[in-house]
Formats: sequence, structure tokens, C-alpha cells
Amino acid sequence: MLSMSDISKLKGILFDLDGVLYVGNEALPGAAETLEHLRSKGKTCRFLTNTTTKSLDELHRKIVGMGLPVEKSEILSAPQAAVRYLRLKGSPVCHLVLSESTSSDFEEFPTSDTNPVFIVLGDIGDLWDYQLLNRLFTMLISGSTLIALHKGRYWRTEEGLCMDIGAFVTALEYSSGKAAVMIGKPSRTFFETALGDMGIGSSEAVMIGDDIESDVGGAQRSGVRGILVKTGKYREELVASSTVTPDAVISSVADLLSV
Repeated sequence: MLSMSDISKLKGILFDLDGVLYVGNEALPGAAETLEHLRSKGKTCRFLTNTTTKSLDELHRKIVGMGLPVEKSEILSAPQAAVRYLRLKGSPVCHLVLSESTSSDFEEFPTSDTNPVFIVLGDIGDLWDYQLLNRLFTMLISGSTLIALHKGRYWRTEEGLCMDIGAFVTALEYSSGKAAVMIGKPSRTFFETALGDMGIGSSEAVMIGDDIESDVGGAQRSGVRGILVKTGKYREELVASSTVTPDAVISSVADLLSV
């Protein structure tokens, strides 16, 4: 198991955001102090999030509004990773299945409601229905490619666990027979992008997350050790049934104050 002494020797720390540093609109106890402490120890931090309901600017305002010392340039969101991916494809025509706020991150790309090259899919809250799914299915079997910003099963809100977009992604993959391009966690490319930004190798970093599959499992498949935190969406029964074994389990990020 990874010890606090082991963590103290690492150059970089990757954090999930929601459920690890805050839940809803409230920072978790000790989160701000932990980040300040780690920076004082010379640790480079990046913040990896599958959040798709907010633009990067809006997400950053929310984070700093909770008193968390995070720079916008340190955040790697699934939408921002998708923008990078699309830029590598030139200027493809897209159909955006995103919140109004997140859609603003994709303003540079032309859009179409009928014959896009890519369908970019994120969280749209209560707007999911059969008509929308069937329209997307029709686009896919007509040649469009689905970009899924993530494939989460559920997420934690102030009201409890809520169903995430993974079920809709899976439904579209199953019906169309076409696999989606996965962008956010647990995509290996997502973690490699963060490591590249930090200028360090996978053995020099650790991931802190509340999702044993996307955070810990995704990090480990990318060569990064993963620590599971018992806040946010953490559930003991899910850990017991998972094939992923965390490199360490901590009660909260405040435990890192001993690093």
C-alpha cells in the first residue's frame, strides 16, 4: 500500500474535484488547507473532472468561490479535452448535446442538427427523452461519430446519488453498433494529457478520487497510482465488488496534511 511517506516523494498530485474537494457548492473540510499545504511542499497539482454541466470559466468561478486555491490553467475538464481532440481533426462539423454553458466552450466549431461529423455528448439534466436518443441514433447510423465526454454511472449531489450519462452512451452504442470515442476519465489519454501539462512521468504522480473505477482504475491503467477517498460517491459495497484495488484508501483529502 502507498504510504504518506511515499506520497511525500512524488512530484505531482492529480485530484478529482466533485466529491473530493467539494460536494455541491460546499468545500469539504480541510480541502483548501490541504491544497495550500501540498503547494508549500512543492507539489504540482492538476484537477481532473468529468463535469460537463459548466464551461471552464464557470467551473473555475465556482471553485474559487468556495475558497479553494485552484488556478484555471490547472483544471483539465472533459469538455476541454474534447476541444483539444476536435482541434486535431481540423474544424469538423459537430452536433452538441451539452448544457448551454458548456456549449460555449465549443463555439469555434461549426454545428449541424442533421449531418454532423461528430456528436459531442455530455450532461443535459432532465432533457433526455426517447425522441432525442432516437434522433442521435439516426445520426450515428448515417455516419456520425459519437464523442462521449465521459461514461459515468452516477454522481453525488447534495440530494444523494443521481444517474449519470453513461447509460445513455451505452444505449446509443448498443443500438448503433458503434463505439463512442471516450474523452474524460477513465480514458488513458485524459490522464496522459494531465501528466504532459505537469511535465512529469506516470510514476511521479498519484491520483486522488472518490470513484474507484473512473478515478482509481483509470489512473492505474495509465501507470499512475490511485488513492480512493471516502467522501463523495464512495460506497463500501461498491469497493468490495470492484476488481480495482486502490493503492491506498483515505478518509478525506485532509489526511494529506500529514504528507
